[in-house]
Amino acid sequence: MKEISAKEVQQRIENGEQLNLIDVREVDEVQGGHIPGITHIPLGLLEFRSHELDKNKPYIMVCRSGGRSGQATHYLQSQGFDVTNMTGGMMSWEGKVE
Repeated sequence: MKEISAKEVQQRIENGEQLNLIDVREVDEVQGGHIPGITHIPLGLLEFRSHELDKNKPYIMVCRSGGRSGQATHYLQSQGFDVTNMTGGMMSWEGKVE
């Protein structure tokens, strides 16, 4: 499984990169603060909404601490997606939040 640190994601965003971030936390968690520009797909709905994703784009999975996003990363990899887990999740995030 490919991994990237929250700091690396923050640096790439601050350098102007357009990243495809998918937050797999629950609705109330995302409403409490999320990285600007994320796509929100709760982990429990990922299997049913994976058709909304493009297999030609790389994705970075985000959750609270890195566990659920790791599960999401494994699942999407098994479905043929280019996906990376953000280690440490939002607990490690020091960048902007909405």
